Amino acid sequence: MHSSAIRLSRWIVWCSIIVALLTGCSSAATNPLTRPNPNVMPPTTTVQPPMSVTPALPSSANTPDPTTPQPRFLRTSTLQFGVVAHLYYTDRSRVLMLTKIAGFDWVRQQVHWKDIEAAPGVYYWDELDHIVADVSASNLKLLVNIVQSPAFYPPGNGGKPRDPRVMGNFVAAMVERYGDRIAAVEIWNEPNLAVENGGRVTPEDPGRYVEILAECYRRIKAINPNIYVLAAAPASTGVFDPERAIPDMEYLRAMYTYKDGMMRDYFDAQAVHPGGAANSPDWLYPEFPGDRPGWNDHSTHYFRHVENVRALMVEHGLGDRQIWITEYGWATPNDTPGFEFGNLLTFEDQADYIVRAITRVYEQYRDTEGRPWVGAMFLWNMNFAVLWGAQGNPNHEQASFGLLNPDWSPRPAFVALQGLHQRLKTAQERSP
Repeated sequence: MHSSAIRLSRWIVWCSIIVALLTGCSSAATNPLTRPNPNVMPPTTTVQPPMSVTPALPSSANTPDPTTPQPRFLRTSTLQFGVVAHLYYTDRSRVLMLTKIAGFDWVRQQVHWKDIEAAPGVYYWDELDHIVADVSASNLKLLVNIVQSPAFYPPGNGGKPRDPRVMGNFVAAMVERYGDRIAAVEIWNEPNLAVENGGRVTPEDPGRYVEILAECYRRIKAINPNIYVLAAAPASTGVFDPERAIPDMEYLRAMYTYKDGMMRDYFDAQAVHPGGAANSPDWLYPEFPGDRPGWNDHSTHYFRHVENVRALMVEHGLGDRQIWITEYGWATPNDTPGFEFGNLLTFEDQADYIVRAITRVYEQYRDTEGRPWVGAMFLWNMNFAVLWGAQGNPNHEQASFGLLNPDWSPRPAFVALQGLHQRLKTAQERSP
């Protein structure tokens, strides 16, 4: 890290830049967490005929379609830098401007499938059209993360659909509509959590997820083989309880061994969400356990848990695929039960840990040929404190992870990232 004098100087310079930029931005929309009701808006796409829904998983899911292009698994040649943002119904121009000022080249936006498909084959894209256009106009790359199925697709609880083809239809429609303006798609989010799967997750779920991933991969690549397709990141947890979660390593192992490893043919990179709790990114359990009270007695409480995922991939012959860290970060003081570890860190600790994590990945996470085995890192998050502040809860845990305060002012982590990103980008461009 820089000396206090240098950091203070940088803080003053960048604050002056940010203030100048922000004064020219429009004010945020009211109620930014609200999404539209698709049933009261006109459709913006051609209505597709409804398709029948088959409860059983298709038996041919692991048989490649001869008309589908041969797999060409994509890799990034250098470490990419991104951030998770909320771009729905907010001051997008300000968010995207700050994303670029912080030195990011990518932005990750979660898309709720149920908010777009109002009936089978009837899509109301609405705000997503504007999001995609604005990200593209800002010369940023977009990673879309798709979650929450519509209620009319069994089992009807918002979790992963029983029939993989219905999600395949949705991602195909999305890719057809937006083309190269979407650079990557992450199929679902933390599928090992009950809360992300309609309230329950069972040992059979990893196989169901692989079927969905395979269907979506085939449909996306048939339209645009240059889009990265990411296998969803499980939440880092050691909990086994159908009402709560399946441990991430068990979930991944079940994915990799399902149907003799059919997943090998259907993903470009494995997304990972390494938790950090209040632990330094230099620590690793059990070799180098943290010294802060609590949240230090299991590997999933540590950023370096990503190394365990990498080892598991290599064990199952998947070492040729990269990991994309699509969420990482450190909480600061908050009032959300379960996230009390944030109360052990200051904003300065947060900045220090983020910088150390990025530096570790850049310097150490390389294969025997010197290539990065982490392709991209997406910091959690840019502007959730602004959103939660507008909702009257600026101390929510999601806000505590943010780079911005509720009033849009930058936290120390925001300032610390600017010089770091540029330095690493320059080093990568100069390396052979």
